[in-house]
Amino acid sequence: MNNIFLDERAKNDIDAQVNKVLRGLDYPEPPLQLEDVRLLLALDKQYYSSTNDGPLQEYVSKIKVAGKQIIHRPQLMLDAVKKFDLKALYLPDQKRILIDEELPKPKQRWSEAHEYTHSIIPWHSGLTLGDDKQTLSLFCHEQIEHEANYATGRLLFLQEKFDSVASQTPMSIKLAQQLSKLFSNSLTTTLWRLVELHSAPAVGLIGCHPHRPEEGKVPIRYFVTSRTFQQRFSNISESTVLENVKSYCGYSTRGPLGGAEIVLDDSSGSCHRFEFETFYNQYDALTLGVYRGAKSIVIVA
Repeated sequence: MNNIFLDERAKNDIDAQVNKVLRGLDYPEPPLQLEDVRLLLALDKQYYSSTNDGPLQEYVSKIKVAGKQIIHRPQLMLDAVKKFDLKALYLPDQKRILIDEELPKPKQRWSEAHEYTHSIIPWHSGLTLGDDKQTLSLFCHEQIEHEANYATGRLLFLQEKFDSVASQTPMSIKLAQQLSKLFSNSLTTTLWRLVELHSAPAVGLIGCHPHRPEEGKVPIRYFVTSRTFQQRFSNISESTVLENVKSYCGYSTRGPLGGAEIVLDDSSGSCHRFEFETFYNQYDALTLGVYRGAKSIVIVA
């Protein structure tokens, strides 16, 4: 999965909605308390099981009896959970968030906040589970998810508070770890946000251990790039980056796997230096590549 940058109009509209929430919380210091957000938005949170759909089916039947939201298609919610492998749901008419209880605790925070952002983006209220012809189309689903992902990052990282702290220190895995603890968000989402925020070319890779592939898992789950990397290095694929990463990574089962200066060609064929480092947390290998400048050409007379 690659990151996608929204157009400026969508970003500004979403930022305005996120700012309303943070203003309502008196612009809190990190970490953001999701319970405070839930109370402010007057939302209810409950859990369901993705591995045992019995409780979810029971919940759907109650919605049908209550005559709310999906009365004409009570099966629609179950279909959506299975089709998109959903880990959380937002039910607008119920003002209720449903979280998959099988999801690891660190990921529940992102999923919960993600559903909150669906509730604050005005044009998402009609694009949830009500109209299957529109909502369950892949394009529509992807578009609203990109918007909600952007809003979630801006909410959990408290908009400019993260931007301000992150800009004071050179970007590195160590900085991502520090900010992950400060904002109580996962290392993956923190690294993602750092890369997207960076003004210079930068790239992030999140996936399996480079030398310890796992059966049934793709080698790369996320390929994240800064806007300038996308503009200047559109010729560089995730597989190219992965092969370079393999060249310096060790076989450790935890912690730093290594680092190296890697030369990448830009779209015009010019060579540029990037400083790469990789860290393995026993779940994912997280790689960060930061631009260090054009490669010098030495001419010997």
